[in-house]
Amino acid sequence: MSNVLSTGTSALIAFQRALSTVSHNVANLNTPGYSRQRVDFAARNPTDYGYGYVGSGTRISNVGRVADSLAISRLLDSGGELSRLQQLSSLSSRVDTLFSDKATNLAGVWSNFFDSVSALSSNASSSAERENLLAQANAMATRFRQLDGQLDTLNQEVNSGLIAGAEEINRLAGEIARLNGLIGSNSANAASDLLDRRDQLVSELVGYTGGTAVSQDGGALNVFTAGGQALVVGTTASRVATVADPYRPERLQLALDVQGQRVRLDERALGGKIGGMLEFRGSVLDPALAELGRIAVGLAETFNAGHRAGMDLYGQMGGDFFNLPSPAVNAHDANTGGATLQASFGDLGAVDGQNLVLRFDGSGWIAQRADTGAGVPISGSGTAADPLVVNGVEIVVDGAPASGDRFLLQPTAGAAGGVSVAITDPSRIAAASPVKAGADLGNLGTGTLGKVTVTDAANPDLLSPANIEFIDADQYTIDGAGPFAYVPGQTISGNGWSLVLDGQPAAGDRFGVGPTGPGSSDNGNATVLANLDDARVLNGGTVTLNGAIGGLTTAIGSAARQAEYSAEAQQLIHVQAQAARDAVSGVNLDEEAANMLRLQQAYQAAAQIISVADTMFQTILNATRR
Repeated sequence: MSNVLSTGTSALIAFQRALSTVSHNVANLNTPGYSRQRVDFAARNPTDYGYGYVGSGTRISNVGRVADSLAISRLLDSGGELSRLQQLSSLSSRVDTLFSDKATNLAGVWSNFFDSVSALSSNASSSAERENLLAQANAMATRFRQLDGQLDTLNQEVNSGLIAGAEEINRLAGEIARLNGLIGSNSANAASDLLDRRDQLVSELVGYTGGTAVSQDGGALNVFTAGGQALVVGTTASRVATVADPYRPERLQLALDVQGQRVRLDERALGGKIGGMLEFRGSVLDPALAELGRIAVGLAETFNAGHRAGMDLYGQMGGDFFNLPSPAVNAHDANTGGATLQASFGDLGAVDGQNLVLRFDGSGWIAQRADTGAGVPISGSGTAADPLVVNGVEIVVDGAPASGDRFLLQPTAGAAGGVSVAITDPSRIAAASPVKAGADLGNLGTGTLGKVTVTDAANPDLLSPANIEFIDADQYTIDGAGPFAYVPGQTISGNGWSLVLDGQPAAGDRFGVGPTGPGSSDNGNATVLANLDDARVLNGGTVTLNGAIGGLTTAIGSAARQAEYSAEAQQLIHVQAQAARDAVSGVNLDEEAANMLRLQQAYQAAAQIISVADTMFQTILNATRR
């Protein structure tokens, strides 16, 4: 009778605890990272009664979670990659919108500016057209600065994201290390809920940095970044901090505190949200800043050169139309020498906008791309008479560099933020050609003047009057110099100008070239300026300024679309990984309901056993009272 009561009691207790486990599963149906738990039953040790062994009931041998380490690892990997791509796609789409939206892009104000130059070429003496040109020029310069400012704002957002990310990484790593300590040396006997909590924290941590989790002998879980740097080892958590870029203090990087030293993390080796932000900064934001600056440099340098070749209403040669900052050169914070580098633009067609690292090796200078480390040809000694020349930029070295000193050259990054209109007086717009030509009224030949073109605006004798006199139909002199051979239709040049004569001049025919003078309504230079947007001045004279704008918009849009498509594809992979994990570890309400019904019936049956034992006991008591 006591054996029956003990057996029923063991079953009642076991089924009660199994019902509690089922209830726990149902209660955590929506808990992130929860793995369903399963109760394992085992028979209690039987009792030997001499004639044989009689069972003594049941017991719970284990309450463990149902989990597949391979499925968890796959989900971890896909989650880190998804976080990276979603972060990259989100930020890239903002840059794409900035350059493609009509309200913020560059193409609209660019077109308005050159339309105003074209309008001036049709009416060069009009005050209204000159005022409109300055207004459109200021609008375009403002748009350059706005776009540069918006891109700089995104860079600051990346900085803020790194600061917040570092704090969250440290919190998660510390909590994982603490759970490693609580779980102890044998994860097989650890509480399932602690294991789930640790897996969820690891998933969140990998979502920030990418990487892997590796089980250690004894049950601890070690976490490493995508680049292999340890974040958690056993009960020890490393700390991540933000540090200033050695070349640009306004830009932050991540570093790992290791044994009292800070080791900078390789930006290209990080994954997760942090990796997505750094990849966006390196592959989308920096190229966009550099190319926007290159377009600004191309416009300012080309338009300034054209404007200097014209004459304003005061009868003076035109000056710079746009102000433009010089290329930026920043020293590494570990430099020990006293050298400073001053850069200026040389060959515009060779300027590609790539950031370069210039390193002094003790005897000469070496140039490498900042993003890939690939070598770049560099020439010159660095003096004012023989400057360093690299990718169309000329650099003068002041002071003595030490061996190993490094400098970051940013030829065009940030240049758009420094563009402004250099003139405020509409009469200073050099719309006229500085020189004009005329024929003597007494000429007897059929020679007629074509357009006069300025070939060298810096020639000191450009505005000096010149006289072209033909000795005969085949020879001419310029201010008595010569004679020079003449063929109808050929170009005649002198003092920084050139012209073409059509027809056949006669002996004694004269043509004069002289300054246009103040107040001229001549539109020769305005006509040239109006067509500069189609001038092939970039990429070695193969790309126009208009083409560069279209190329920038297309490149940004392509990068944004690629990031979006990659994120969508990774989302499907992650959904599949989540489904594979849930198929093993997820809570199924139908299954739990069936288990609850089965255990409820078993619990009722166990209670009935106890009731029978009680009846047997009462029967014996009643029998002994008689």
